Amino acid sequence: MKTRTQKIVTAAMLAALACVATMIIKIPSPMKGYLNLGDCVVLLAGWVLSPVYGFLAAGIGSALADIFSGYVIYAPATFVIKGLMAIIAYYLFKLISNKIGNLPSRIISGVAAELIMVFGYFIFEGFLYGFIPSAVNIPANAVQGVAGLIIGTLLIKIFEKNKILMK
Repeated sequence: MKTRTQKIVTAAMLAALACVATMIIKIPSPMKGYLNLGDCVVLLAGWVLSPVYGFLAAGIGSALADIFSGYVIYAPATFVIKGLMAIIAYYLFKLISNKIGNLPSRIISGVAAELIMVFGYFIFEGFLYGFIPSAVNIPANAVQGVAGLIIGTLLIKIFEKNKILMK
């Protein structure tokens, strides 16, 4: 069992990784946002941390990337959306992993979390720019979600094999 300090340090490290992964490759999307690789770390935070720590690591790290990258208007929505992604990944994985195994559970929980991301940004951008124009970002966000899921799944397999960040 990890101590509270170890949990905080792990969450802080994943928040920093989420920030860096989000900022390292930024591909502008049609509605003033950007595509990035941060979702793989958001999913990792959900899979290896408790819901509270996962929410905070994913939300804070991703929101900081928005702030540092000049997308301050997105930061509050990003904090909530990415935090919810980690919570969905955590709970859905815990709910189904004993029934169908780790890999299918990671994929299903990751897909559900990424759907939250796509829907969350559609709603947020819908209020900012209108719902019809914001629909143009759905395919771009879906591509980001698929990339995040693939890389996140590969990373968690590596982490499990090498006993990195595991509970």
